[in-house]
Amino acid sequence: MQGGSSGIGYGLKYQARCISDVKADTDYTSFLTGTLSLKEENEVHLLRLSSGGSELICEGLFSHPNEIWDLASCPFDQRIFSTVFSTGESFGAAIWQIPELYGQLNSPQLERVASLDALVGKINCVLWWPSGRCDKLISMDEQNIFLWNLDCSKKSAEVISKDSAGMLHSLSGGAWNPHDVNAVAATGESSVQFWDLRTMKKVNSIEHAHVRGVDYNPKREHILITAEDESGIHVWDLRKAKVPVQELPGHTHWTWAVKCNPEYDGLILSAGTDSAVNLWYASASSSDEKPSQSPVESIRQRVNPLLNSYTDYEDSVYGLAWSSREPWVFASLSYDGRVVIESVKPFLPRI
Repeated sequence: MQGGSSGIGYGLKYQARCISDVKADTDYTSFLTGTLSLKEENEVHLLRLSSGGSELICEGLFSHPNEIWDLASCPFDQRIFSTVFSTGESFGAAIWQIPELYGQLNSPQLERVASLDALVGKINCVLWWPSGRCDKLISMDEQNIFLWNLDCSKKSAEVISKDSAGMLHSLSGGAWNPHDVNAVAATGESSVQFWDLRTMKKVNSIEHAHVRGVDYNPKREHILITAEDESGIHVWDLRKAKVPVQELPGHTHWTWAVKCNPEYDGLILSAGTDSAVNLWYASASSSDEKPSQSPVESIRQRVNPLLNSYTDYEDSVYGLAWSSREPWVFASLSYDGRVVIESVKPFLPRI
């Protein structure tokens, strides 16, 4: 199904590529996003969906000193988040805190809780512990994976352990396994690597070229989704990862990002440089599961897993985030700084 957008829009002042669900906010459907301007002072926007769901409100606007290339909200404290940033000459990463009474201040300033100073080269991402309250973080640069201990009260972050992926591998991002907190997937130019945090060693890999995005299915153990430049979207069962268990066609240009829904099993978002966001239903069964669909339903899902395509964008879409509070709601962010909130409720009866 092809469609434009009936969603709720919000415009940032500058270009942008990252947006995050504020998972710890249980009162509002909230998102954090940051801008990517080399010459101007950058901004972090705290956005909240109105109680009626008809308006996207900027609840907080904060200055940020550098271009923001990655942003992730802390899963247990709604005022804390991480950024990966560039000065134009070098990369850095830091943990920030939104001031408690920011709504009552004329010019609220972010507080730098800690800097992740041990990183070298081009830093790609910071990953928070996948669920619950924990003081552990992961960061990745092009060759290394770091495990950190964060102490917000002391405003410090210390490296617990690290290891190198090797000069032949250029890491670009990753995902922390919500089913096994000792497991992390890291994407590279020619593979997805799987690391055991207890030993900080690579334990397995999927050899596949140009993987841009990766996400674990939070509702089903062993299932991983990858987004790849030209070959689309692949669904993997990690117990038999030589070939994908399902392939989705992806986008007409590079498929850049992929996100699994936090509540509805098989519901996937993808975004790409073709200025589109696609909504998929990937119903691939694990090897030890019996399919619950009738043969007719199974055939339909294999033939047309695409539920909808949102095409009302004027630039590449790099940022995607499902809402944890309202899992039928998602936010997308195109490179021109346009945030769009959509509801997938009309498609839920079909899955």
